[in-house]
Amino acid sequence: CADCSDGPALSYRPPGPPPPLLGRDCPRLQRSSVCSRAYFVVVMVFFHLYIINIIALLLYVHYNTGTGEAPSSEPSLPDRSPSVPIAPPAPSELHTASPAQSFHLTRLEGIRVGHTQTVSLIPDRTHKLRTLSLKPLLFEIQGFLSPEECGVVMQLAQLKGLTGSPQPVPIDSQEEQLTQDELFSLLDLNQDGLLQREEILGLSLSKDGSWLSSYNLREIHMGLERNPAGVLSLQEFRKVSGSVFRQGGPGQGLYGQNQIRQKSTQTRLYLGEGSHYLLKSIRNRVTRLTRLPSPLVDLSEPLEVVRYEQGGYSHAHHDSSPSHPDSCCAHTHLAANSSAPNQRSCRYMTVLLFLNSVGEGGESSFPVADNRTYEEEALGDLFQQYCVKGNLKIKPVAGTALLWYNHLSDGNGWVGELDEFSLHGDCAVTRGHKWVGNIWINVDPDHLRQERYQRLVSGQPLKSEDRGTQHGDLHEDL
Repeated sequence: CADCSDGPALSYRPPGPPPPLLGRDCPRLQRSSVCSRAYFVVVMVFFHLYIINIIALLLYVHYNTGTGEAPSSEPSLPDRSPSVPIAPPAPSELHTASPAQSFHLTRLEGIRVGHTQTVSLIPDRTHKLRTLSLKPLLFEIQGFLSPEECGVVMQLAQLKGLTGSPQPVPIDSQEEQLTQDELFSLLDLNQDGLLQREEILGLSLSKDGSWLSSYNLREIHMGLERNPAGVLSLQEFRKVSGSVFRQGGPGQGLYGQNQIRQKSTQTRLYLGEGSHYLLKSIRNRVTRLTRLPSPLVDLSEPLEVVRYEQGGYSHAHHDSSPSHPDSCCAHTHLAANSSAPNQRSCRYMTVLLFLNSVGEGGESSFPVADNRTYEEEALGDLFQQYCVKGNLKIKPVAGTALLWYNHLSDGNGWVGELDEFSLHGDCAVTRGHKWVGNIWINVDPDHLRQERYQRLVSGQPLKSEDRGTQHGDLHEDL
């Protein structure tokens, strides 16, 4: 109708319940926002905890493998820079009550035959250390010396004078092996014209591993003690060494028993202070290569330089000797107060230097290297046929060095049993000649005896337990 157009339009609603309001009754249609937020927070907390655990695990693995003692395929090596080397233990670190407490003899890792490691021996240059054998543990270092350095060592040996291999002397023979002047020159390791106490105590003279006997050392040392200056000149040495020649003999004289058959000439060069700068450099390289404390290297035998003429050789032998209750180490017997009748060479390891390249022959042979077993009965004549039947032969190349361990580890970081697989010899030179240098590191299997020797020779005060066993005069220890 017309009067209804001005008012609000009225819609018709059928009877019954009202229809639902679409879009307005929200609480009945949406999920709770509080539950969604709580779920999200819980998930994020667990996710962050997981990430934090992963990071912590990575950091743990990183720092433990970087500074721990577990061996790796590439052992940590000294830095190239001489200002930041990984230095061997200080001399004081050697003098401990037990090797298992703090000091261990570092032993290189062979990993496997053919494995190569990088070592730093001199500034601004690296060398490759290649594993040749695991029994014995044997390494090769090419370029250890330059050709010029090899020439200098050979010249120094010629200036010192080469002598022939000593031969066993019959018991009834009283023939003198050396003149007094020759003996004095050999004892005077630093060639200063005077014999010091250290040169007598740390003496190594013979070429087959035997040293001066207790009788010889006592006679010479008594003369040294009687001198107020504490040194012996050549004239004074002539007065006190006469009885050494008159009463010397096989097993008691200058050489003892010579067990190695060889055809060569040799001399010894002192590597310590006062020697040629190259010889001191060789000593430092050996110290860095072996990672042993410098006192062990410094107080070991001098460098032995050997020349093999055409036809020259040395039969298979061990550089060191097995332990025996009736013997003591030659280099520590004076400090050991030992009454053992025999002395033996105690050479923990050997560093062999090839000083020239040989035309033909002259290989260094390890006849039982990496053999499954070592049975002397089965080996038979390998001591003489070590070149024909040898497992491993290394051709001499000028400047190359070989390093091997003559002893196993005792399991506590010290010297163990003799490694019988270290048997080696020098094949006959068939063309040309051969020059080599031998460096032996002397370590007594008795750690306390080695410690006492180090203290005695270095002039450090002895510990109370050592003073109790020391007599008034050092020569009375003999």
